[in-house]
Amino acid sequence: MIDRMAQALFHPDSTAHAAGLEGDACYLAMKTHDARFDGSFFTAVTSTGIYCRPVCRVRTPRRENCRFFRHAAQAEAAGFRPCLRCRPELAPRAASWSTEDASRILALQAARLIDEPDALSDEGPGVAQIAGRLGVSDRHLRRIFEAQFGVSPLQYLQTRRLLAAKQLIADTSLPMAQVALASGFASVRRFNAAFVAHYGLNPSALRRVGGVGEAESTGRAIAVRLGYRPPYDTDAMLAFFARRALQGVETLDARSGCFSRTLRMTHAGRMHAGWLQMRFDGAREQLHLAVSESLAAVLPIVISRVRALLDLDAEPMAINALLHVTFPHGDGLRVPGTVDGFELAVRAVLGQQITVAAARTMGTRLVEAFGEAIETPIDGLTRLFPTPAALAAASGDALGRLGIVRQRQGALQALAQEVASGRLALHAGADVPATLHALQALPGIGDWTAQYIAMRALRWPDAFPSGDIALQKALGVASARAAAEASQGWRPWRSYAVLRAWHTPPLPPSSSAAASTIDTGMPGTRDTP
Repeated sequence: MIDRMAQALFHPDSTAHAAGLEGDACYLAMKTHDARFDGSFFTAVTSTGIYCRPVCRVRTPRRENCRFFRHAAQAEAAGFRPCLRCRPELAPRAASWSTEDASRILALQAARLIDEPDALSDEGPGVAQIAGRLGVSDRHLRRIFEAQFGVSPLQYLQTRRLLAAKQLIADTSLPMAQVALASGFASVRRFNAAFVAHYGLNPSALRRVGGVGEAESTGRAIAVRLGYRPPYDTDAMLAFFARRALQGVETLDARSGCFSRTLRMTHAGRMHAGWLQMRFDGAREQLHLAVSESLAAVLPIVISRVRALLDLDAEPMAINALLHVTFPHGDGLRVPGTVDGFELAVRAVLGQQITVAAARTMGTRLVEAFGEAIETPIDGLTRLFPTPAALAAASGDALGRLGIVRQRQGALQALAQEVASGRLALHAGADVPATLHALQALPGIGDWTAQYIAMRALRWPDAFPSGDIALQKALGVASARAAAEASQGWRPWRSYAVLRAWHTPPLPPSSSAAASTIDTGMPGTRDTP
């Protein structure tokens, strides 16, 4: 029965919507607290007026008292309040990539823009702005969105903001005014009114009821928890970042498994800089995230970027259903992302056609020369990655002294100028085809680098760097065209297929060297500057 629900929820050709969920299968998944379905549906209990995640450990309600919804916004629109124990705001977000009919794709892409804080302007996503991005009218967007989700785009956005605020209230001791602004509300008055209307109590009362839990803000750090769906190969993810860690910017404590890094971001015209510390809790399928208080004003955006960095919102059941037969040993692999798209793009350019170790050395030199110093309480975190403005203004001589060849100097400066000017955006909400075209128009950036940036910075699950030599060897083909043809059956999850192919043990001994460079460039890739 659960298998039938998995097909309805995750199969790319499914036309099921909230009303069409397999109720008995959802009930069974809820009874067994199956974490694979966390965030894929919510259970609302008519006798209590509360809605929960499938992993909630409260006493199992009677079947006749349960209603099932795909999205939290649908449950709230039906009059239910979020559970204070399982906390629906901790659930992984539902994937929004699809190969279904055009109307469903459009609705899912609109939801994706709402879910991505970096996708739209500092004033927040309005229906008109989202419709403009998608090339449709406001009226058409509202119609197809309500047909798909059962709620309007504004109701969906309101639920997203309220759940973000609820997490900050429960997990931090931030003042309510700061919680309201960080969650996207224009004023504290509107925040309080929305909270009372949806949840029946004011924000301060919720904090008194729930208290500031085990993730309470202490000292100079704010701690929150983020959920993910199993299976998750945390060792592979941490090893990926450990091999590529830039001195001063990133550290990994092998004993505790804590991955830490610095971060700088600009929001609403203001620059914010600080540090992050991340640790997986496999027993609870959670990530413990500590954030410096200097990033408190942009905490929901930081959380969104960390979710992208570690691919916490991936839906393994959908991905594995398509890829397991070809890659049976990669069911727990995730696509590593980034908290800074510009940083990722620079590192990709720096590492073209050299090894991971050499790319790391080059990146560390760049950080030491152009990155600003920052004080943190974590040993080894001392620098911020250079800004686009700093690299755009760097002279060729200064870059040359770091060992960066002339061709890549031009690529770095062109990339930095485009990002600094605002003409090029590298984040999860960016227009993928337009961004790929803009990247490949820059000197020294070809299809491989553009696809790699799309895979990690744009979070495009169907990116496929067909010119990658290690990928071709893993697939047993001899050309980019053959690799692309072999990949068609893996859409829309080809990025995950690439990760699994890279982790496939190389067949001929000669492929070992190529496989060692899978992060930032391969000998013989198409991106020769």
